Amino acid sequence: MITKVELQAPARDLETLKVAVESGADAVYIGGESFGMKTSSKDFTKEEIIEGVNFAHERGKKVYVSITLLPHNQDFIGLENYLKELEEAKVDALIISEPGVLETIKKVVPNMKLHLGTLANVNNYATANFWYDQGIRRVVVSREISLKEIEGIKAKTPFDMEIEVFVHGGMCMSYSGRKLLTSYIATRDINLYSEEKKYNLVEEKRPGEYCPVYEDEGGTFFFSSKDLCMIEFIPRLIKAGITSLTIEGRKKDSDYVKTVVKAYRKVIDSFYENPESYTFDKSIMKEIIKSNHREYTTGFYLDETKVYDEEYFEKL
Repeated sequence: MITKVELQAPARDLETLKVAVESGADAVYIGGESFGMKTSSKDFTKEEIIEGVNFAHERGKKVYVSITLLPHNQDFIGLENYLKELEEAKVDALIISEPGVLETIKKVVPNMKLHLGTLANVNNYATANFWYDQGIRRVVVSREISLKEIEGIKAKTPFDMEIEVFVHGGMCMSYSGRKLLTSYIATRDINLYSEEKKYNLVEEKRPGEYCPVYEDEGGTFFFSSKDLCMIEFIPRLIKAGITSLTIEGRKKDSDYVKTVVKAYRKVIDSFYENPESYTFDKSIMKEIIKSNHREYTTGFYLDETKVYDEEYFEKL
């Protein structure tokens, strides 16, 4: 039996949340004003969270709040009150990434449903089972693992452990430490990271494709040269027993969210309507490309990575 998959969308503000729900998302994930990774997204006030949750619930949809901060000691100040506010707002789940926050949640709001975010780097079934024993009932698996590995995780975890994967958008993969390059480059140059010195990553089998490396006071950042797009392979993801298909992009505007959510909604519904004879409609890619100017790839999911480049779109 094929489980009905959830389509989850990002929302950077209340307007985008409403657009995501009206465009066909089953769930929306948001960030509050505190306790989330620092991004340029606006984040929701207490009042906006309440309004957003009510809007979604009236339409049978869910709202998840991301508490993905990897905290230092001072970051726990105010966390307990914030958790109580989220419980009062009746959010459907919290997305967390580390055990300190988990222990606080267990103490303050023990009945809250919990999802383990991608920053926790779940790469295998043993790690998933560890978090299950801690009370986690959904894990967002790492983008670095293949579909076959995800199937292996699903096969060796409890039936009620839900698996969530990212299917579209930027491929953020790690939370890196400072001075990452220093351990690889033998130098005493104090200006290693100055404006005069710039570094790029080049993958061995793709010479000529450069991914810039940046570093600031928050750490080291690798910017992906292509965005993830698995819309063509939705049936394979569904058949693997995945619970939730998630679109990345909490910094994206409402137009982007509307376009991408509608495209994935159409594909998911078309597959469920007639799974035996379903075929992918390539014209949907014309809509997808309108939302973004970067090339797309299937990332690590498949045995052979597929790239949707300019040549692909010219043939549509």
